[in-house]
Amino acid sequence: MEIGNSCCFFNLKSNVSTLLITITVTLVVIRFLYVIYWCGKPLRKSLQPISTLIVLGSGGHTAEMLNLLSVLQTDHFTPRFYIAAATDNMSLQKARVFENSLINEAGGEVIELAQFMQIYRSREVGQSYITSVVTTLVAMAHASWLMMKIRPQVILCNGPGTCIPLCVIAFFFKVLGIRWSSIFYVESIARVRRLSLSGLLLYKLRMADQLFVQWPRLQSKYPRAHYVGRLM
Repeated sequence: MEIGNSCCFFNLKSNVSTLLITITVTLVVIRFLYVIYWCGKPLRKSLQPISTLIVLGSGGHTAEMLNLLSVLQTDHFTPRFYIAAATDNMSLQKARVFENSLINEAGGEVIELAQFMQIYRSREVGQSYITSVVTTLVAMAHASWLMMKIRPQVILCNGPGTCIPLCVIAFFFKVLGIRWSSIFYVESIARVRRLSLSGLLLYKLRMADQLFVQWPRLQSKYPRAHYVGRLM
C-alpha cells in the first residue's frame, strides 16, 4: 500500500509539474505573439518628452544618424542617451558636438539633456567566431545592465552591429513586461539591394517596431519595411 501511495503521489507531482510547465510555455507564447502584433503599430502620440536611446556606429552610420536627428523635434525626444562601441570614441565626440550645437541654437536657454555611454562590442573586426561567443555573451550582459539603467521609450538605430544586443534585450524586456521600448531602425543609404546583417536580423525576427529603407528596391524586396526616400 505504501508503495502504491508513493507511486500515486509521484505521478500526481509529475502531472502538476507538467501542467505548470505547459501553462507557463503557453503564456509566454501568447505574450510573444502579443508583442509581435503590437510591434508593428504606430507609436502613440504623447505630449510628454520621450526618453530616447540612440545607437551610434563608426563612420557613415554616425553621420547618417546625426543627420536624422537634425530633422527631429529634439525637445520632444528627451532625455537622449547616446551609445557607441567601447572603442569608438569619435562617434561620441561627434554626438557631443551635435548636442552643443543644439544648445548654441537655443541661445544657451536650454539645459543639456544628453548622456553618452559605451558598450562592449559583440565582435571586433577580424576576431575569430569561437572567441566572439564569449564577447557576445559579455556584450549581452552589458546591454542588459544598460537597458535596466536607461529604460528608454524609444530606440533609434541605423545599422551598426552594436545595436543588436540592445535590441535583443529590449525585445526580451517587452515579452517579460519589464519595459516597452519601441525600436525604430533606419537602414543605411549605402544599402541599395539588400539589408545589412543588423537590418536583416531585426526584420526576420520582427524585433523592430518600424524598419525604414531609403531605396524603393529594398521596400519591394522586404514588404514590411517602409520606404521614406533618401534622408541624406
